[in-house]
Amino acid sequence: MDPWLIWLIIAGVLAVAEIFTLTAALGMLSAAALVTAGSAAVGLPLPFQFLVFTAVATVTLLFLRPVALRHVLKPQAARFGVDALVGKGAYVVSEVTGLGGRVRIDGEEWTARALDETQVIPAGKTVDVIQISGATAIVYPRD
Repeated sequence: MDPWLIWLIIAGVLAVAEIFTLTAALGMLSAAALVTAGSAAVGLPLPFQFLVFTAVATVTLLFLRPVALRHVLKPQAARFGVDALVGKGAYVVSEVTGLGGRVRIDGEEWTARALDETQVIPAGKTVDVIQISGATAIVYPRD
């Protein structure tokens, strides 16, 4: 079997393993094996193939992997939809209890429930949206 084909198989196996692990390390090693397959295809002797693999793997793991992980692990910049409502202030339109009520959040009227089921929040008070459950805002009064 040709050496370039062996390196190509190794690159494929590492790429498939990366899909299941999502560590970025196996992907970098797969890229190194792919470059080494190219060097083997042009006729580079086996010791130099190992040298190519080692060099490319070292460069990708030391320099590219941290950059890739930084992009993958960075927090979401903005919240959208109902997630964006959590933490906002709301105006109580009709009395809010543990069973129900109405609040206005950013100009829209929502059904609401008090976080503390024993609490009664009168109309006209300002509350904070703690979470959104379905179409109901779970709220807590501001002090």
